[in-house]
Amino acid sequence: MSTTPSPLDGLRFAFGTLTVLPVTVTRWDRGAARGGMLAAPLAGVVVGALAAGCALALLGLGAGAPLACVAAAAVPAVLTRGLHLDGLADTADGLGSGKPAEDALRIMKQSDIGPFGVLSLIFVLLAQVAALAQLYGGSWGRGALAALVSAATARLALTLAARQGVPAARPEGLGAAVAGVVPAGGALLAAVLVTGAAAAGGALLGAHDALRAALAVLLALGAAELLLRHCVRRFGGVTGDVFGALAETAGTVALLVFCLGR
Repeated sequence: MSTTPSPLDGLRFAFGTLTVLPVTVTRWDRGAARGGMLAAPLAGVVVGALAAGCALALLGLGAGAPLACVAAAAVPAVLTRGLHLDGLADTADGLGSGKPAEDALRIMKQSDIGPFGVLSLIFVLLAQVAALAQLYGGSWGRGALAALVSAATARLALTLAARQGVPAARPEGLGAAVAGVVPAGGALLAAVLVTGAAAAGGALLGAHDALRAALAVLLALGAAELLLRHCVRRFGGVTGDVFGALAETAGTVALLVFCLGR
């Protein structure tokens, strides 16, 4: 095996760790993790396309927007084994406990979900379904675009969280495997490319949609960055649960931004 991971190794890492798609991770080292985290938005595009396709298929079969949007919110959860939602719940419990970092991390590792986690799941999923229902109800195209941009931005938040300078809170786990692997320049380039692609997709629907799509990415990343910094202060670094919370936060904020100003 070559000492330098190939781009295909990075893609396998991204799809093998961030989705349930039948992709085998052939390398589990820092080099492959770097490529995988840089390719994370591509995994998001595939997840978003499948979610949008499911919603459009149901709408085409005569289902109402609410039912189609429940499916659109469920598809990403299924395709990630619910890990991002689980990470959101665990992170909420850890932050909500108000305990020192060591105790908070122990709470996050427990298998049960506490009240903060339950509330976070309820409100995030309700917000996602409500936003998608509003968007698909107004325009199938805008709903599909929002699903795509939301999923890609959710994974882009992981790319930025894995940048150099962000430490791991534990010496083991997925958080430790990917913490600090992405060069700052690579993270910035990924953000520029995703923002540009979102704007280009929005431009197909109109100038205002192009601007709204770009703002959805930027504001979602801003919200994820605030959460990331808070978690680093509270826990001493990132964990796999924190990555899940960042993805759900960014994806939800992106959907909400698409709903504003209409």
